[in-house]
Amino acid sequence: MLTKEKNDLLTLTGPGTPMGNLFRCYWQPALLAEELPEPDCPPVRVQLLSERLIAFRDTQNRLGLIDEFCAHRRVSLWFGRNEESGLRCPYHGWKFDVFGNCVEVPSEDSPKFCEQIKQKAYPLVEKGGVLWAYLGDPARQPPLPEYEFCNVSSAQRFISKRLQECNWLQAMEGGIDSSHVSFLHSASLESDPLFKGAAGNKYNMADLRPVFEVVDNPGGLLIGARRNAEDDQYYWRITQWLMPAFTMIPPRADHPVHGHFWVPIDDENCWAWSFDYKPLRDLTADERRAMENGDGIHCEYVPGTYIPLANKSNDYLMDREAQKAGTTFSGVRGIAIQDASLQESMGPICDRTQEKLAPTDRGIMLARRKMLKALEELQQEGALPSGVDPELHKVRSAAFLLPRDQAYAEAASEHLRVVPDKPHASV
Repeated sequence: MLTKEKNDLLTLTGPGTPMGNLFRCYWQPALLAEELPEPDCPPVRVQLLSERLIAFRDTQNRLGLIDEFCAHRRVSLWFGRNEESGLRCPYHGWKFDVFGNCVEVPSEDSPKFCEQIKQKAYPLVEKGGVLWAYLGDPARQPPLPEYEFCNVSSAQRFISKRLQECNWLQAMEGGIDSSHVSFLHSASLESDPLFKGAAGNKYNMADLRPVFEVVDNPGGLLIGARRNAEDDQYYWRITQWLMPAFTMIPPRADHPVHGHFWVPIDDENCWAWSFDYKPLRDLTADERRAMENGDGIHCEYVPGTYIPLANKSNDYLMDREAQKAGTTFSGVRGIAIQDASLQESMGPICDRTQEKLAPTDRGIMLARRKMLKALEELQQEGALPSGVDPELHKVRSAAFLLPRDQAYAEAASEHLRVVPDKPHASV
């Protein structure tokens, strides 16, 4: 368990908080590129790390991320006119460029007045179908992310996001907990089109007592879940966790590889970003259709939003008859919402002073420990945390069979890094 003080350290991410400062060392996925599809399109509200911001794409196709509230009378610039390379407040016509500079105040003749006005502004950059924001110290801005899904063609990837009504940490910890798959997602392994048919599924269901071996990695952790297999072998599933909130889930058969980012909106809500990709081929029409329909790690939405159709307000459309019949283990359809329903049930911020962890939670324990150490080093020494260097983003998850006398981290090391023209290790 954690003390309340340590739980607060890890969960609170607003401006000036220790964990907020750590998150601000990294580029964060802020918007899907489709949300700002063309120059001078409508601006979009963005809330990250408890900061309320506005994103827009200007006439020159430049991206801006600035304070939501006009420096004049604090009107929301979401109502603004995106025109002629700037966002104009509709209240009195003050206009701001993508850098937050005030470029026009119609009521004032002197240009010096504009020069005194500045909106808070952050870098916003498009890469891999995502608009990435950096909210940290400009002097320590790292290079852009190098996750493999960012560097394949758009035909090879699918990216979605959904609102999750809980703190980022309990969502992320679900992403590195492999033991729940044999229960919560058991029915989905053979019914979901993006999971079914994999030989590895039988090992998940045949061995409900996985042994976890967690290995420290420069950017985060390798979280190995070991299950018994035939012929004196183990079935290994290796999840990659990179600080603070990136996870890559081990693949199944030739299905696309997938993973998540868990990005704080505020202390009680987060964006669950989900990506699927294949490094050596395009997604098939059937795979893409399944993802668009909310299968796999994606979900259906309330029309016109990124709010899951099955959500807290409707009890996640729970079906007790399906639960009783075994069609779904929990009565909730879909892997994404199965996870969200239980993580949100913990409350807006989980009270970790009351939990009782087990050996299968070793990955969660060590991830917390690594983050707490990074917080201490950042606060006391100003040391950048693990995973900021984009070279450390070039990782892969993996699933494979190994003889029982071989340690996975050494025997499968070549499977855990991006190797061009080589497929993911999968069972």
